[in-house]
Amino acid sequence: MASNMSEPQVAASVSTSVPVEVVSCKNPAATPLSRFWELEPASDCGTFGIRGYRPISLSVIGSDSVNTAPSSPAAGHTASFQPYTTTETRIQLSVRTKVAQGLLTGGDPNRLDSLWFAYSQQSYWQLFNADLSRPFRATDHEPELTYIFPLESALPSGWRLRYGGVSLNHQSNGQSLPLSRSWNRVIARAGLELGNTVAINASLWQRLPEDASSDDNPDIEDMVGRAEVAAAWNLNPSNTLALTLRHSLKGEGNGSVRLGWLYKIGSAGNRSDRSSLRFHTELFSGYGDSLMDYNRRRTVLSVGLTLLDW
Repeated sequence: MASNMSEPQVAASVSTSVPVEVVSCKNPAATPLSRFWELEPASDCGTFGIRGYRPISLSVIGSDSVNTAPSSPAAGHTASFQPYTTTETRIQLSVRTKVAQGLLTGGDPNRLDSLWFAYSQQSYWQLFNADLSRPFRATDHEPELTYIFPLESALPSGWRLRYGGVSLNHQSNGQSLPLSRSWNRVIARAGLELGNTVAINASLWQRLPEDASSDDNPDIEDMVGRAEVAAAWNLNPSNTLALTLRHSLKGEGNGSVRLGWLYKIGSAGNRSDRSSLRFHTELFSGYGDSLMDYNRRRTVLSVGLTLLDW
């Protein structure tokens, strides 16, 4: 589903009749988090292959408002008015590759650590705004380097802590003044799951300091947040609910909430339970739906098609 540069959706359909001896890339006998991050040799897909990261999606959206004159507290960062409309399309692309593995777990038959490089891009396209010649209103670029270390810690009620990790993340809209927005973060990550049913990814980040003269958005953490919890719940093999919460942890307690539903479409060969195509609908409310909107609160409803990690 359209995650707006948030945590990757790792929910996957539950396989009901899989022989336990299967050992392969994306092993269906493994749990969703193990398949997604290749946490063990049995779910290893090797290095330098191309995989999905955040959902690849195409959505039609409607919002209660649109940012017609983006601004930030930084000097020279207030744009002139543009007659944007509240109905538009959103396109998200996101891919990754594993560049190294077994850095600290070499020889371990049950665990496999990994280093990943990912690139995500999200664009808001004013497709229905013929009067303005259908421009792209905003495009965000987000390269990321992530190290994942597998964990196997039993928690109460059947939960398991599955991994810890750290990321270096850059996000920018690639614009010049007055529209330029960007920031760099170090992100601490952890993931836990309850069998094949629920997966939770938690992130806590620290923005890397910038010189005040070059900081496009000095208050971005106070608006978008400093922490995120993303949960995916597989109701059955065809339906998944997803919830993402962000919070600033300081000040006025700004952030956002995103609630989505995904429904499986089609089949993958003879394995209809492994299809990666989904219909999605999603409701977002808060700050940071795009980098340009980091300090503008809005509510957005979207519907469309999503391709999860293939």
